[in-house]
Amino acid sequence: MTDGKPDIPHTKSGTWPTGIPPTRLAGRIRHDSASGCTVALLGLPDDLGVRLNGGRVGAAGGPTAFRAALARYGVAEPFGWTWPEVYDAGDVVPVAGEGEASLLETHARVTAATKAVLGLGLFPIAVGGGHDLTLPFVRGVIEHWKARTVTVDSGVYFDAHLDVRETAGSGMAFRRLIEDHGVKHLAIHGMDPYANTRDHARWFLTHGGVDGAEAGTTPAMGPRFVSVDLDVLDASHAPGVSAMNPNGWSVGRLAGAVQALAADGQTRCMDLMELNPTHDEGGRTSRAAAHVFLAMLRGIASRGVS
Repeated sequence: MTDGKPDIPHTKSGTWPTGIPPTRLAGRIRHDSASGCTVALLGLPDDLGVRLNGGRVGAAGGPTAFRAALARYGVAEPFGWTWPEVYDAGDVVPVAGEGEASLLETHARVTAATKAVLGLGLFPIAVGGGHDLTLPFVRGVIEHWKARTVTVDSGVYFDAHLDVRETAGSGMAFRRLIEDHGVKHLAIHGMDPYANTRDHARWFLTHGGVDGAEAGTTPAMGPRFVSVDLDVLDASHAPGVSAMNPNGWSVGRLAGAVQALAADGQTRCMDLMELNPTHDEGGRTSRAAAHVFLAMLRGIASRGVS
């Protein structure tokens, strides 16, 4: 890694509030150089996939709403650990258009940006954006590590929905990762049995999928990705998502789970998806997303610490 602002293709600078005090973690996030950093924040401000699925639009504003919430929450010097250094790699600029072709072009940009972040030796955490964007984000991680003879073929995701649709849109990511990119093992947590069809559940369970609730825990896995759809949270905590969940998890339960996964060196990337500020009453979901992100960072901070 060299000094100076790195070239991350297809990105623009992320939007932050002005005047963030140095007592906040956000006030210490790097923007000019990735030198000395461990983690990269990558914004994915696109919700075309949500529109193609007929969901509530607005998640394109997720990365900006997330940064605004993080600017107000998270002390720079917590008691008991030290944050890893974070570089803001900016937002991937989506391709204009309303059809599947535009979606796939945006996906190509996300993959290129992700591989560039990984090439700097940084651990990528993406914030979006439609959950379809997990597909190109994880694809970039898989391709990066494959070139280094490491196989990333497992994933853990927190979601009310299986997202194994055949059609293009925000509900296709995990089917495509299995069919097109060699993912063999998936564990889902927080699935809503009233929001997933019989056919989708059967497909998932016959293609390497495990319901974490039924299994009791996440199965042992090798190198893996971790994805969080914020609609795993109960609507009382997270109204600002593309599809509200009337019987979801608490923020504390989700934060504890992702912190444990972030602490494990087998986890190679993480994301937070479907933050929809258009429907976020009182900014509750944005603040919950910031809390979960901080739990991710705390887990990463504990790696190698006994």
